[in-house]
Amino acid sequence: MSTRQARTGKAVLPGPQDTGTPPDEPVARVRRARALPGREPRRGAPVRGWPGNAGAIAARFLTLGLIVAVALWAAAPLVSAQNWTGTAIVAAVTVAGLYVYLTPRRLPAKYLFPVTLLILALQVFPVVHTMSLALTNIGDGHLGTKQEAITAIETSSVRREPGSAEYRLTVAERDGEPVFLLAEGARAYVGTAAGLRPLEGATFGPGGRITAAEGYTVLTVAQASARGAEVTGLSVPVEGGAIRSQGLSRAYRGTAQLSYDAACDCVTGPDPAAASGSGSGDGDGDGEAVPQKVWQADEEQGRFVAVDGTALPQGWKVDVGPANLTAALTDPQVNAHFLGVLGWNVVYALSVVALTAALGIAVALVLHHPRMRAVRAYRTLIVLPYAMPAFAMLLVWRDMFNTDFGLVNRMSGLEVDWLGEPLTARLSVLLVQLWLGFPYMFLIATGALQTIPSEYLEAAQVDGATAWHRFRKVTFPLLMLALAPLLVSSFAFNFNNFNGVFLITAGGPFPADNPAVGATDLLITYTFRLAFGQQGAQYGLASAMSVYVYLIVAVISIISFRRTRVFKEVDR
Repeated sequence: MSTRQARTGKAVLPGPQDTGTPPDEPVARVRRARALPGREPRRGAPVRGWPGNAGAIAARFLTLGLIVAVALWAAAPLVSAQNWTGTAIVAAVTVAGLYVYLTPRRLPAKYLFPVTLLILALQVFPVVHTMSLALTNIGDGHLGTKQEAITAIETSSVRREPGSAEYRLTVAERDGEPVFLLAEGARAYVGTAAGLRPLEGATFGPGGRITAAEGYTVLTVAQASARGAEVTGLSVPVEGGAIRSQGLSRAYRGTAQLSYDAACDCVTGPDPAAASGSGSGDGDGDGEAVPQKVWQADEEQGRFVAVDGTALPQGWKVDVGPANLTAALTDPQVNAHFLGVLGWNVVYALSVVALTAALGIAVALVLHHPRMRAVRAYRTLIVLPYAMPAFAMLLVWRDMFNTDFGLVNRMSGLEVDWLGEPLTARLSVLLVQLWLGFPYMFLIATGALQTIPSEYLEAAQVDGATAWHRFRKVTFPLLMLALAPLLVSSFAFNFNNFNGVFLITAGGPFPADNPAVGATDLLITYTFRLAFGQQGAQYGLASAMSVYVYLIVAVISIISFRRTRVFKEVDR
């Protein structure tokens, strides 16, 4: 017992001052505890903070400056458009970024922050936005607000009245959009789709037309003629009507035949169908006066509807709740062929995965055999389809399957309508995907085979296992350990393989009595046709169908990933 122990009656932990006695484990624990974060630093000890390297400090300030610059660039248009939700999101992201990169600690967050932003922007936001669109009636005629729909209704019904005001017109452009530079005597105006406003600093030429204006690019006659459709379609809304072009040198102020009445929340005016039938839109001709009609605003449909059920083509975007989601399941025009398309979609994805994996593994096993020669040359030739642009190859295969001059029929001496019959069309798309997809499986299988220890196969051979048993019990499970996740991802890709079907068959062949759904249609091509078919774009319905496709793929992928865990037993 030491002198201090005898004096105090307590055990004294040896320390560095105890000559010949190295610090024991309790002392080390005490010292480590003193060094834990949150404890007061010892007097005179250096405090950890910003790195002293000038280059690191400069890089940090450069990063912070870049964050602030991007934030200002993104916030400026949002503030001008009074999009306060988007502005708040930009501000929150900027504050989070400054906090992460200004704090000396939290090193993992400095790497995870940009990755998290990319995931939110490229993965989460598109899914959430698609789901939000599925709850609206957005589509052709329902793209804007109610006020924009009213403006479109009034400007589209503009008719020229006798004695209406005329302007000398100069067609110009600003930010790529055509505008009207209008001269009325010595006064100058600029007209856009947003309205009419005075123009300062205009230069007048011979005839009183405007030849130059600051901030605008005056188009030549040839340039304006090339954009004739845009010039003719431009209507400058004014009180009681709109200004429209008459050729490329003159414009007139017309009167709107249809007008909105805020008191009744309705649109009144002559019936367009009756007006077109009578040949007189104002009733001043020799024919009978066109009867007036009233279209009442329907906030549930987002359009103006008359008593007889007819509606004006211009509407506005409204929330319809789960109407699109239920329509995908209950509307006969939508769900009549849903189950049939879904069944073929699953068969198509499973068949492509199974065929490409089987052929890829088989070719990899053949080239992996020790007696195989010219392996490098064969591997180069096999990988060629995978190196080719898939878009171009799909178009080439479509021409190869042509009945009259296709290479397949000419070389085989057949006269098969490959893309005109349901069975042969399905075999064609499967064959093309097999040719395009098996090199990828071959590459993965080749790499996995080279990682399998030869001792496993030698031990199985010594135990009397045949070649088939060695493959089934040793090689295949080890291959699946690497291939199983890729098979799941390949299934998800082929389940939504729009190009693989649309560029070859466009979803056809189609029955004579039903051009809406074809024999090779996948859910994604079926959705495309519903959304952009002859009835016009229906983005809300297409988004609802996309939600179902997403849920189906997600459920199948989750189940498949859970099933692939059984291959991990080979490592135990």
